[in-house]
Amino acid sequence: MTSVLLAVAAAAAIFALYVFREVVVKGKRCTSTARLHGKTVIVTGSNTGIGKVTATELAKRGARVIMACRSRQRGEAAVEEVKRESGSSQVVFMQLDLGSLQSVQSFAETFLKSESRLDILINNAGIYMQGRTDDGLGMMFGVNHIGHFLLTNLLLKRLKACGPSRVVNVSSMAHMFGKIDFDFLNTHKALGLGSSTTQVFKIYSHSKLCNILFTHELAKRLQGTKVTCYSLHPGAINTELARNAPNLLHVLLKPLTLMFFKNPVQGAQTTLHCALQQGIEPLSGRYFSNCTVKNLCAKAKDDAAAKKLWELSETLCGLA
Repeated sequence: MTSVLLAVAAAAAIFALYVFREVVVKGKRCTSTARLHGKTVIVTGSNTGIGKVTATELAKRGARVIMACRSRQRGEAAVEEVKRESGSSQVVFMQLDLGSLQSVQSFAETFLKSESRLDILINNAGIYMQGRTDDGLGMMFGVNHIGHFLLTNLLLKRLKACGPSRVVNVSSMAHMFGKIDFDFLNTHKALGLGSSTTQVFKIYSHSKLCNILFTHELAKRLQGTKVTCYSLHPGAINTELARNAPNLLHVLLKPLTLMFFKNPVQGAQTTLHCALQQGIEPLSGRYFSNCTVKNLCAKAKDDAAAKKLWELSETLCGLA
């Protein structure tokens, strides 16, 4: 009798895990049927993971896709893959190192000279590691926030000219564990110091909160234009984001990633929803998860903090 009960319990547990993975982990899919012929899109960090899936899907819909990546070798190889998978020849590599303000400036100048349109800017690239950027900023602050902040501002005029257009900022649910210590940020030009697993995760979380506050303030500044913006949590995804994390963390996470993490196709769905879904324009500045708008905690929609972060970011990247 005991063995029968154990077998039934095991079967029930397996079924529950299956349902959880199919319904909760995989999540909703972007249902937009929008076509993008004649439109131009930039996707940063698109040589791998959800960025590459996003680029592929947008190319399938007819968009001219600019794959903005740091590594020329990996970026050009990814372009060929996206062309092959999408059947589109309108896929272009442009070098962009978000950890270098000079590289961001150069990318924007080259893009504005060579491309006549920009309809969707997807700030997808992200990094999970400590260090300093070329400009002396904390690595995750510089790449995950400042680089995209500068890029967006340099391209805003083109986005406005091509409206209706959109800016999509890929953030994370990790923002809930983040905070911004402006005194520390002013002193160290970083969101935190330290290299332990806990410290690195906290700093990553701080950078993801920056993404959301940036989107919140950007929406205010875009009022009266035909440009809208959105931030999002793509889900826990089995990608290369944490490739620089300690080996022990990889070992510990491996069983979890297999069962509880999305694959890149599933993880790209909310990005695609924010980029393509008609009717969400009144939700500019809002945060999405699982292709659905979500409410934010108070610190993630703090007007004063968002304005302060914007002004400091302007100073740090030379726009002020």
